[in-house]
Amino acid sequence: MSSKNIETYYPTSRADWRRWLVKNHETEQSVWLVFYNKKSEKESISWSDAVDEALCFGWIDSKKQTIDEFSYRQYYSKRKSNSTWSKINKAKVEQLVKNGLMTKSGLNSIEVAKQNGSWAILDKVENLTVPKDLKEALASYKNAFEYFDSQSKSNKKMLLYWVTSAKRPETRQKRIEEISELASVGKKPKQFR
Repeated sequence: MSSKNIETYYPTSRADWRRWLVKNHETEQSVWLVFYNKKSEKESISWSDAVDEALCFGWIDSKKQTIDEFSYRQYYSKRKSNSTWSKINKAKVEQLVKNGLMTKSGLNSIEVAKQNGSWAILDKVENLTVPKDLKEALASYKNAFEYFDSQSKSNKKMLLYWVTSAKRPETRQKRIEEISELASVGKKPKQFR
């Protein structure tokens, strides 16, 4: 995600961002959007509206970078076909469909996700369903399952997402082992402490 050849765009309104997407969503791969906070007193699109419009065109937000005390920029790009869909974004697109705002590209990104499984992959995380392989690993360490089960919903979701989001089976297994081993001594992996 090198910033060198990526356009930076400052939309002053939702309509302004939508116009950019209409013109560029098929030819550009990504853009940095500039947002201003209320202290700046500059006109700015809200993050929620920016995400809504991006979803309409099959795009998604990701990395955020602070520019100064009044502004930040966020990276928006075409959604990859295997990109997972959060509960929030699924609810957003449901409303956008009802409101007739989705474009062909946006609807296509939903259809592709439903066909390849990326649409539903986070449902089990949202429902706090512990996958069989993690359950078995936790059971193999004394006190591990009890510690895992005692975590808050948000902590469990983070850990379940970490397992679910692994791209390779070896990575998934490594994460499961780390969670289980540390849970047996009452700890979470370092990045979740």
